[in-house]
Amino acid sequence: MNETHASMLPDLKERVRKFIDEVAIPLEGTAIERDVEALDEIAGTLRRQAREAGIYGPQLPKEYGGLALPWRACAELFEECARGLLGPIALNCAPPDQPNALLLDLLASPAQRERFLGPIARGEKRACFAMTEPAPGAGSDPSMLKTTARRGNGKWVLDGHKKFISGGVKADIAIVPAQTEEGVTLFVFDTATPGYRVTRDIAMATSYQIGGHAEIVMEACELPGDAVLGTVGQGFEHIQLRLEPARLSHCMRFIGRARRAMEIAQRYVSQRVSFGAPLAELQQVQAMVADSHIDLHASRLITHHCAQLMDEGKSVKHYSSMTKVFVSEAVGRVADRAMQMCGALGVSEDEAISAIWREARPFRIYDGANEVHRSAIARRILHRNLSP
Repeated sequence: MNETHASMLPDLKERVRKFIDEVAIPLEGTAIERDVEALDEIAGTLRRQAREAGIYGPQLPKEYGGLALPWRACAELFEECARGLLGPIALNCAPPDQPNALLLDLLASPAQRERFLGPIARGEKRACFAMTEPAPGAGSDPSMLKTTARRGNGKWVLDGHKKFISGGVKADIAIVPAQTEEGVTLFVFDTATPGYRVTRDIAMATSYQIGGHAEIVMEACELPGDAVLGTVGQGFEHIQLRLEPARLSHCMRFIGRARRAMEIAQRYVSQRVSFGAPLAELQQVQAMVADSHIDLHASRLITHHCAQLMDEGKSVKHYSSMTKVFVSEAVGRVADRAMQMCGALGVSEDEAISAIWREARPFRIYDGANEVHRSAIARRILHRNLSP
């Protein structure tokens, strides 16, 4: 992070925090948390306000109205905005479009940039990344991909079945990996293409997911020859361009989520009197507060280190896996402690803790199950004889 970005950061963080506390958090509520249309409507309103506040799109190119900040600066702003359940949506740094825009910025042709990247980055359209498939298709193991694309008369014909696709409900654009004769290939196209249909929005434990979680069927879905994103047969390599930053940015946001849960819990135990004294005076409660701050501090350090490596153009495949495993488990512990500290209030919908707790648990599955990451980390260590 250069001196210019470093000097800008304190003011940006303060503006983001003010926006989240005064604009975004007051709009939270159970009536909208799983309503795709309501979230889309609120997203439009909040994004206009975020632009006016000068905080829109920390990671986005300036040509699309973003701030074009390095990853190290994004780490702090993503955390700050994610204190609000609607914050990442407001700043257009929420998944799946945050990593979708990054992938398109790296791979899209000039025509694809104008047709797809521009509308996504400006918040005019939404996209989904349709990777996961029902068994026996791809999950944590992308080599099990069953969706196919075959050439014919200068076009591509796509057939496949996708499931649990974040943001897929009412998405305007789809990015789909498929098997071709040359190997896995990425395709980007409009979801209005005949043969592409969303069959349902799958009910999930999580909330505030813009575009829900779709099940998608593609039957003889005919795409033009220029629907290929990147290079034919290089899909696995291209997917990594998206997944490594995606799992790291998840860490940035979830630190903010867990921080919000602990802020609520600390207020509660400082005010709630039980057995003649505030809960905050109990050593067991103090231990939970201390352990949570230790988890959050360690999570920030490992995330910021990985972000710095990305800014330096270094490979973070190994470090992003370690970061994802550690942070996903640490923020889960923090959210769980916050819920325990608040008792019935923490379990209720009167505070955001229960929503944060529900959202934190699946993070151990998102972007590759932690067990898969641990196995990959260990194999790299043992194969290269890396020193601890």
